[in-house]
Amino acid sequence: MNMRLFKKGKVKEVYEIDENTLLYRFTDNVSVFDKVIPTSIPRKGETLCRTSTHWMKVAGDMGIHTDYRSMPSPNEMIVERVNIIHDYSKIDTTTKNYLIPLEVIARHYLAGSLLDRIKKGKVNAADLGLDSVEYGTPIPGSFLEFTTKLEKFDRPISEAEAIDMAGLTRSELDEIKETVMRLDERMSRDVKPRGLLHVDGKKEFAFDGERRLMLIDTFGTADEDRWWDAEAYERGEHVELSKEHVRKYYRDTGYHTKLMEARDRGEGEPDIPPLPDSVVGEVSELYMQMYERLTGSRL
Repeated sequence: MNMRLFKKGKVKEVYEIDENTLLYRFTDNVSVFDKVIPTSIPRKGETLCRTSTHWMKVAGDMGIHTDYRSMPSPNEMIVERVNIIHDYSKIDTTTKNYLIPLEVIARHYLAGSLLDRIKKGKVNAADLGLDSVEYGTPIPGSFLEFTTKLEKFDRPISEAEAIDMAGLTRSELDEIKETVMRLDERMSRDVKPRGLLHVDGKKEFAFDGERRLMLIDTFGTADEDRWWDAEAYERGEHVELSKEHVRKYYRDTGYHTKLMEARDRGEGEPDIPPLPDSVVGEVSELYMQMYERLTGSRL
């Protein structure tokens, strides 16, 4: 197969097969806080590719249009290609075959950056129907939000901004929201027997050549989504079973605080240090176990 490197991302390489098709090659890199850790995690790429392939097939069985075509090897996925338009002014409600420049995040429990924003007064907990702002509190009806996709740092935006930026109609935005909630409900139902809680996760979309909504990229993995152990949650514990395990390490060591302070001040950012060998082993084992718990299949 003749291919050329089209784009090298933080955790996967994208190759051009032809004008209509791309190949994703998943690496063993880990990215947190928009930085790539200078440490590889054995078999991480394989688990992400195989997990996302599983969920793409589930979505297809639900009648959801996706970009997925095949998985030629354990860490490679072939997908339909769409245009990436960085100039938002060139996108409108008639544009076809393009990446919708948004990430859609569904949050079902209070955790992560949402909790940080509530504590900083950037988000009003009452607007989310929350009486408590304790870590792990269920969010009534869940909370769906949009962030930018093609900017240097992802930033939350309003639905009105999302519609304008991405060239959407209100009905198309509603279709995106409904698709995300349908998928999350199915995912939660599927993993419940394997003792997992789906805390939050992101999804991405495009329009195909006929301007049909199309689910793209990867989702439902230990990278894009946050998972907790259900039994531990019932005991009041929050056992992180996702990339959040790595984020927590950097929060506990103080790196995350230093990084956020530097960004707030507009100063140079401190380099992210490598993970110690003991943590690398833990994280590798976590990704492998999560593949099996998320899909119900043996690795």
